[in-house]
Amino acid sequence: MTDLPVAQVLERVDANLDASVERLFDILRIPSVSTDPAFTEHVNRAAHWMSDELTGLGFTASVRPTTGHPMVVAQHPGPGGDAPHILYYGHYDVQPADPLELWNSGPFEPVLVDAERGKRIVARGAVDDKGQVMTWIEAFRAWRDVHGTLPCRITVLLEGEEECGSPSLDPFMAANVDDLKADVCVVCDTGMWDVDQPAITYSLRGMVYQEVTIHGPSRDLHSGMYGGVVVNPLNLLAHILGELHDGKGRVQIPHFYDDVIPVGANEKAQWESLGYDEKAAMADIGLPSAGGGEAGFNALERQWARPTCDVNGILGGYVDAGAKTVIAREAMAKISCRLVPDQDPDAVATNLQKFITDRLPEGYTASFVGLGGSPAIRVPTDSPYLGAAMQGLSDVFGKEAYLIGTGGSIPAVGSIRKYLGIDSILLGFGLEDDRVHSPNEKFELVCFHNGIRSNAAVLARMAGIAKAKS
Repeated sequence: MTDLPVAQVLERVDANLDASVERLFDILRIPSVSTDPAFTEHVNRAAHWMSDELTGLGFTASVRPTTGHPMVVAQHPGPGGDAPHILYYGHYDVQPADPLELWNSGPFEPVLVDAERGKRIVARGAVDDKGQVMTWIEAFRAWRDVHGTLPCRITVLLEGEEECGSPSLDPFMAANVDDLKADVCVVCDTGMWDVDQPAITYSLRGMVYQEVTIHGPSRDLHSGMYGGVVVNPLNLLAHILGELHDGKGRVQIPHFYDDVIPVGANEKAQWESLGYDEKAAMADIGLPSAGGGEAGFNALERQWARPTCDVNGILGGYVDAGAKTVIAREAMAKISCRLVPDQDPDAVATNLQKFITDRLPEGYTASFVGLGGSPAIRVPTDSPYLGAAMQGLSDVFGKEAYLIGTGGSIPAVGSIRKYLGIDSILLGFGLEDDRVHSPNEKFELVCFHNGIRSNAAVLARMAGIAKAKS
């Protein structure tokens, strides 16, 4: 696979697993919640922790300011010669831990818990994305400990705003192209098919996220005096949101489906061969079946290849304990649309806004705040780097990796292609039941362990690409 033997590296990974877990716990203890300004100090602390860790592994690393939270950029020369240059991208920020009362332990007090698959790591950020970032950092450590260097030239980019829409990412990439250039990017922020079956994600849905506020009367009103006299902004907003879908689950935003590329017969057949257990997946979240979305498509199609529109939150009026008979002067909702190729995020955002404003009565207005947007991505499946990643996973798991899609979005993948001109290998080790963005988020210890081993093996396979070409 490479002139540097990987077997010794894998042995080192196994021997140091406990220490790897302790380092992961250290970064999990830092509450780097990027969406809440109250946590800014902790976000900065997490960035410096990552920079210091990479510096200790022989990288030239720095924490770089942006208009928001900082980026971490680190570079390692590798063995020299014609070794491939790999960019590793991840994020060190996390989602808010709310609702705190639903956690079985402190969200920023990581614990190892016994479960049906062995031990699992429970904490906010355990799998999204601190745990997955640490799989490749620990792989770097094992390579350095055994061979004194890394088998490839490595650049690392870690951001602190992924969970709040990555507003600084594009400007930073545009201004730092020379520092970030590479042959390919590896992103560990996706999942496996199951605990024993590795997978590489080749398609990501895009995203449009809008916050809308409907403004009505000039002040809050007594519902006895004005109820039935004025249009209640909350009632109006609820009515508009209810019209986003028809009775068959189709989104009613104008031109929403104009550019959607249907799934091909071969691709659909491949997905059907995966043996997806819809009932088991739904049972995990307490539901009997996947009853949402468009009629006429199976669950995987709706998740991986069909666009969606969802209300993520509604706020307005009186929401504290007890009664207050009030008609609120305004009402707010957060709306996200997941996109598929070839939908244009800007066009979808514009049409969503028009859908809402066209339904406002006289005297009522709507204001909008964009909270992020990115196109859908499909990664070429004939890349030699994807082939190397598939081989590395096979080396560890003893079976061929699946090629899968995901319903989620990673805006950085589109930005990496746009500004750096390279594709990304989406190499993830999470599971569907990891409670991402929910209380009691977890990362199975076996997945963390195999993630480190896999990243070490993939490095070896990628190092062999240049030699094979020469």
